[in-house]
Amino acid sequence: MRHPSLLEPQRALVVLVDVQEAYRGVLHGWEDVLRHVEVLLRGVVLLGVPLVVTEQYPKGLGHTADEAKRWLPAGTPVVEKQSMSCCGSAAFVERLQASGRRQVVVAGLEAHACVNQTVHDLLALGYEVHVPRDTTSSRRATVVAPAWERMMRAGALPTSVEQSLLELVRTAESPHFKGLQRLLKEI
Repeated sequence: MRHPSLLEPQRALVVLVDVQEAYRGVLHGWEDVLRHVEVLLRGVVLLGVPLVVTEQYPKGLGHTADEAKRWLPAGTPVVEKQSMSCCGSAAFVERLQASGRRQVVVAGLEAHACVNQTVHDLLALGYEVHVPRDTTSSRRATVVAPAWERMMRAGALPTSVEQSLLELVRTAESPHFKGLQRLLKEI
């Protein structure tokens, strides 16, 4: 018997929020966040956990950063949006509902804007939301902590990339454990 808030590969879905080119060089901790996002993506692809990717106004902010994009499986849905919350996009909500998954790992940018509003809306829709802190940031470091505190108080579950992947793999007996171990050495 496992605790119901531990991530399960058959119940989980990862949402990558707006990790776009316009943030390169202006996001606080860009390189560190991007390294963690890459490991998260590679890990969930290895484990077969589905992904949904969003891009906020790509005409102005560019598309998903190449470092992240290269790890997305062919056919990974990319939802273009203009609302801060991913849930403001009907296409996003439809994809989420169609997945049948109730655990949502939310990673991406910016912590105080699109991530924060998406997390709150997902919680309001009854999803269990996990937020790996090492995959989120904002342009200004001072706005990250208040956003983080607010999301956690609303009911989001704090986590990290390593913790998320270890919950998803569950056991060293998994055929994917060694691959995940190698990935985790990169962060």
